Amino acid sequence: MLNKIQNFISVSLKELLQYFGSTNFSKSVLTVVAVITPLSIGISTGYTEIGVAICFGAFWCNPSDVNGSQKHKIYGILFSAALVMVVSFIGGYLHYATWLALLILGVASFAISLISSYGFRASLISFSGLLALVLSFAHTPDKLEIYEYALLVGLGGLWYLALSLLWYKINPKGQTEEILYDTIGRTGKLLKKRAQLIDEQSNRKKLQQRLFLLQSELTEQHDTLREILILSRKNSGRSTYNGKRVLVLVQLIEMLETAGANPVNYTKMDEQFKLYPEFTKLFQNLTFEMANQLQLISEIGNKPSKMPKHDALTNHFEELRIKISALGTVKDAKAYEAFIMFQNLLEYQEKQFDKLKRMKWLLSDYDVASEEFIDKEILKRFLISQDYSPRILLRNLSFRSTIFRHSLRLAVTLMIGFVVGNVFAFQNPYWILLTIILIMRPNYGLTKTRSKDRTMGTIIGGVIATVIVYLVQDIYVYAVLALISFIVALSMLQKNYKLSAIYVTLSIVFIYGILQPDVMTVIQYRILDTLVGAGLSYLGFLFLWPSWSFQEIQKDVTKSVEANRMYLTEIADFYRHKGSVPTSYRLARKSAFLETSNLSSAFQRMTQDPHSKQKNLNKIYELVELNHNFLSSLASLSIYIQHHTTTEASERFNSIVFKIDENLSLVMKTLSNSISTGDEPNFEEVGSFEKQLPKFDSENVNLNAEDNNALKRNHQEEQLIWEQLRWLYSLSSTMMKLTSSL
Repeated sequence: MLNKIQNFISVSLKELLQYFGSTNFSKSVLTVVAVITPLSIGISTGYTEIGVAICFGAFWCNPSDVNGSQKHKIYGILFSAALVMVVSFIGGYLHYATWLALLILGVASFAISLISSYGFRASLISFSGLLALVLSFAHTPDKLEIYEYALLVGLGGLWYLALSLLWYKINPKGQTEEILYDTIGRTGKLLKKRAQLIDEQSNRKKLQQRLFLLQSELTEQHDTLREILILSRKNSGRSTYNGKRVLVLVQLIEMLETAGANPVNYTKMDEQFKLYPEFTKLFQNLTFEMANQLQLISEIGNKPSKMPKHDALTNHFEELRIKISALGTVKDAKAYEAFIMFQNLLEYQEKQFDKLKRMKWLLSDYDVASEEFIDKEILKRFLISQDYSPRILLRNLSFRSTIFRHSLRLAVTLMIGFVVGNVFAFQNPYWILLTIILIMRPNYGLTKTRSKDRTMGTIIGGVIATVIVYLVQDIYVYAVLALISFIVALSMLQKNYKLSAIYVTLSIVFIYGILQPDVMTVIQYRILDTLVGAGLSYLGFLFLWPSWSFQEIQKDVTKSVEANRMYLTEIADFYRHKGSVPTSYRLARKSAFLETSNLSSAFQRMTQDPHSKQKNLNKIYELVELNHNFLSSLASLSIYIQHHTTTEASERFNSIVFKIDENLSLVMKTLSNSISTGDEPNFEEVGSFEKQLPKFDSENVNLNAEDNNALKRNHQEEQLIWEQLRWLYSLSSTMMKLTSSL
């Protein structure tokens, strides 16, 4: 019992220290400093309105300060500052007439929301603009002209930018280190799930779903790290620190690919592990140890002296090599087939170990710059550049666009919220509007979750605030609690929305506790306004031009199939021509992993829609799983041909690749409804071709011949290449049948 308590305290303390060291916490402290400083100076010098305007500008520019390159951060904050300045100028006229305010609110909120068409960072800039618009109802400057107030709001944005740049100078590596070590830890989690999949008794469907989610998260983090590291190199030139982190990222990307690789499909693996069950535990223990080491590296951070040693892994490998070598001496066809499969699987794990060792070395104190390995110009090609041309906006001015429908839905819901707040004379009608813009999102699942979390968080926060206000009547205590609550609320916004809502409510109640005596009324109205705003957000999504995932997911499936197809083409070309791995090959791999990850995210959104809108859910899930398995098989081929000297590509190889490509082409045509008469798939011919596919036949191997390493190597290649081609063809055929039935 004592050990459990000590362990709990130790874990909690470690998590608390990680929280205090996180970029979310430092950014929330920075925001509080940016807000409190001008407000305090304004109040103490008698220029309160100037302080309030600068304080608002700083606060409204906070959302656009997200993870990414410093250059993109600066542009994001500057655009936010410009937008909130314009919106504050427009908002200054909202108090002249109710009908005018309603009209401006609708048009402005629609236009601001459309900015989200330009991607994630643009959606946060859009959110800053919506905050400024809604909070224009909360504050009317008396001593300042509207244009003066707007300019001061813009100045507040620049003030926040200056603080952000100052913090970057003080702690330039903080963001990179946090995301990098978090990515290493998540890679360890992915390896653990992969190890569990080896066991036939595991819940594979549940594990696969968790793997899909983990892969999506890792792909997203890889993109963020690419942006931070590659653009930093571009702007600041050669840097040993930066170069080492780029190379660590390369290892992590390749580890993700290797983690998905299997020498055969799971059905075939199960057969071999059933015959030789001792290998199940041996391979699992090996992978678990690698996963544990990755998670340990993520926990220790930048402390080379605490880096885990290779000894445990070396022992696991040695034990496996001895066992596999002994299996190779058994003069039996089934044993030999198992030997070849286990040997290929072991070599995949050896490649994974090589990447882990390289990563440990790079994170130690050795000097190395990535220019020794990777060309600077090639690196830039791996960045995903956002198109900011006007045609993107024009393309989204259509009901086919999810962003257009969301913008229209949000604008109408805000107008309804404004009317409800004024007709029923709510104490603070803008709280209803604020709740709507905080909750309403382009997809149903997130809107529903946020509605529940916001409501529950506000009620819990209201109850806690009531107890504290009842027990304590000291404005100085309220001030401290408001400050702490505000910092926690901002730092938890991305990680735990419900917890963030609790602390937002607490901070608002304590601020009002300082300003006015009747705090209990404030709590009641706060809860009521939140309930109305949450209800309007939820109903607004259901009845105002809803965007359901089943309407969009076929596009995501098509993109994933197309990316896998291009990756297959690159792998086949490399197998034919050998030589060094071209950049186009690595770009195709990146695209395949990215699009498969996007497909998983789209399916996840679909599962959160109402059951009546989850059309063809089982078939779509099967397509998602088939695409993941297809990518896994491609990864297996990719890794093998990159790291082994292979034989010449045969005509049979080329013809099978051509047939797989043909199947994928028909899948894409079927999904896009562009298949023409006469192009329909002939499933009898497909089945007939599959039966004729070559396979490694251990029965024909002369087991009495002298031990020949070259011969075994050829058998390994033969077993892996033909097995993967058979699997790829089978997967593409199943995809074709499935899409034909949709």
